Amino acid sequence: MTDVSVPFRAGHEGYASYRIPAVVASHAGTLLAFCEGRVDSAEDHGRIDVVLRRSTDGGRSWGPLQVAASGAPDLAGNPAPVVLDTGRILLVHVRAAGHATEAAILRGEVGDADGRRVWVCHSDDDGLTWSAPSEITESVKRPGWRWYATTPGHTLQLRTGRVVVPGNHSVPPNGTDTGAEPHHHGGHCLLSDDRGETWYLGYVDDSTDGYVNVNETTAAELPDGRVYFNTRTDSRSPGNRADAHSADGGRTLVKPFRPQAGLDAPVCQASVLQLRDPDVLLYSGPGHPRFRALMTIRASTDGGTTWRPVHTADGLPAAYSDLARVDADTVGLLYETGDFGAYETVTFRRVPVAYLT
Repeated sequence: MTDVSVPFRAGHEGYASYRIPAVVASHAGTLLAFCEGRVDSAEDHGRIDVVLRRSTDGGRSWGPLQVAASGAPDLAGNPAPVVLDTGRILLVHVRAAGHATEAAILRGEVGDADGRRVWVCHSDDDGLTWSAPSEITESVKRPGWRWYATTPGHTLQLRTGRVVVPGNHSVPPNGTDTGAEPHHHGGHCLLSDDRGETWYLGYVDDSTDGYVNVNETTAAELPDGRVYFNTRTDSRSPGNRADAHSADGGRTLVKPFRPQAGLDAPVCQASVLQLRDPDVLLYSGPGHPRFRALMTIRASTDGGTTWRPVHTADGLPAAYSDLARVDADTVGLLYETGDFGAYETVTFRRVPVAYLT
């Protein structure tokens, strides 16, 4: 039996739509559920805030809606939160002009000032209040990159102390195409060795061959210290997923991203989470091979080489998701779902660890 609650419902509390979930557990055991609050529509551009609800009872109920990062009058989105060893909660996110559509940015029709830029804010009081955001674009976005996104979903601090935030971007075309084609997507990660005070780029995986093109990416630290990256790919490789490993904390990849056909899925974001006790790597995402539906958790005991389904939420439409360890016995799944469409709610499900192992 799994407990279910609904922290965000489309059309409520001043937002037409809630999308792009992320969830973390603070040192105090508080769950912080983030997403984009889209004021006027479900579109990816426009007036958008990063909003938040807190739960002090493991996700059974939720406190009032808060704005963690206001985009007014434009866009703040793609929340990528991480809880540091100090207890501080970082929220890396992107900002852009509200009129700047993804297609226009990909085609190079939006200037740098209005395009996707990278910011970070923090909370030192368990998510109750948030600092003013600081911009870090110049440290983590190469000149010429057009589209830019952080994760979305939770990110991580390694046992070494390094913060790793997966990201993706697009590169301008060399030929006659527009730059909006999937083969112009690439992946990278943001790194910080001083708990978010300064940032720099780690690996960059760019390929325009149209086979594997890195898009929205999630990461986990494996028990042996390697970092596992799993990504959406919109190109022609089998299964719509790809993965890679880093042996140096995200600075470089052991090999470039390669297809992960063991996770046959629709083109969609997903999440990974490494459990420590027991040592199991989890993946959440739509389980249907072609449609955003059938939210499923899968498990790997070999560092992401092979996968098996271990829990299916239900047969309903479902899209983006994120995973968090709630307590010793429970994993939390925050995901987009609804009875007749995937974007009606952002729902939280408590899943017993025993179901997953």
